[in-house]
Amino acid sequence: MRKTLIVTNDFPPRPGGIQAFLHSMALRMDPGRVVVYASSWRRDAEAVAATGEFDAEQPYPVYRDRSSTLLPTRATTRRAVALLREHDCTAVWFGASAPLGLMAPALRAAGARRLVATSHGHEAGWAGIPVMRGIVRRVGERNDVLTYLGEYTRKRIAGVLSPSAAARMSQLTPGVDEKLFHPGSGGAALRADLGLADRPVVVCVSRLVPRKGQDTLIRAMPRVLAAQPDAVLAIVGGGPYRADLERLAARQGVAGAVRFLGEVSWSELPAHFGIGDVFAMPCRTRNRGLDVEGLGMVYLEASATGLPVIAGDSGGAPDAVLDGETGWVVRGGGPHAPRETADRIVTLLQDPELRTRMGTRGRAWVEERWRWDLLADHLKHLLR
Repeated sequence: MRKTLIVTNDFPPRPGGIQAFLHSMALRMDPGRVVVYASSWRRDAEAVAATGEFDAEQPYPVYRDRSSTLLPTRATTRRAVALLREHDCTAVWFGASAPLGLMAPALRAAGARRLVATSHGHEAGWAGIPVMRGIVRRVGERNDVLTYLGEYTRKRIAGVLSPSAAARMSQLTPGVDEKLFHPGSGGAALRADLGLADRPVVVCVSRLVPRKGQDTLIRAMPRVLAAQPDAVLAIVGGGPYRADLERLAARQGVAGAVRFLGEVSWSELPAHFGIGDVFAMPCRTRNRGLDVEGLGMVYLEASATGLPVIAGDSGGAPDAVLDGETGWVVRGGGPHAPRETADRIVTLLQDPELRTRMGTRGRAWVEERWRWDLLADHLKHLLR
């Protein structure tokens, strides 16, 4: 792999799935061949201290821009060019293709010989907006490779690219740490500590925002409880939607069967997946396709933990499920979504053999297709 400058807005300790993706990939590269140029997180003293401590622990140099958002401005481009030259990098990996990938010509002129831009969910949304699709197109033309998460995002993005740029696209997804997420990850002990040992548990692990569909799960709970009176919905994660969800649970009369466990650290996540008998996140597409699920790594982390999964049909979420084998895909939006979701949950809660079969298949699929080492090797190949 060429010595690579990673240019990204998304990097820990700022929390998030893209941040974890970039960091996990960087850790699997030769540390002597990686340099990171990232935005800052927050400017408060606690965040600055956490960022400094995190950066010092990394095996490669991390440079922070003072801005909390990197944009392809002249100043940002000059800094990226200076770092490329200072560290003799000949490859660039843009952690999010739009809009950072617009810096590609300047970096190529400064000595970059290989430029890879990674797309997530928002680029697929931008491809549908006239004023934004030009940015996506230019990024595709100016970089050697534009990556995509799955078939949904590939089709959306490729539709605005030239044929030659579309032909250069390559799939690159986050991976799953199958050694961290596994059936014996501590779920049973945590479940007992939470007083849930003898209750059927549906678990949802995600940021609390409308797209993720926690409200659909709460609306499904009356029907679930009619069939499984002791069932409980465990919602793991933080976010601005929590107060609305708590009020919804009260209105639905299911507040006693819904447990909000809050945001947990990365090290605690596997056990929180493991408390469930079923994992469900019936995500939906919002804002006319602008707010869409790019892939949904939580489904794969649940599968690695040995759980059957219920996913919504938003964007690339179905790419993370073998429908009928590792779980089911349900409609994430519309008036019938709560009923359809409830029926799938009840079927799984009432059939231990089916849960075991789907969970076992999901675990095997993660080991076959979604391991970090396999995906990191592919990125290294793209950067050659």
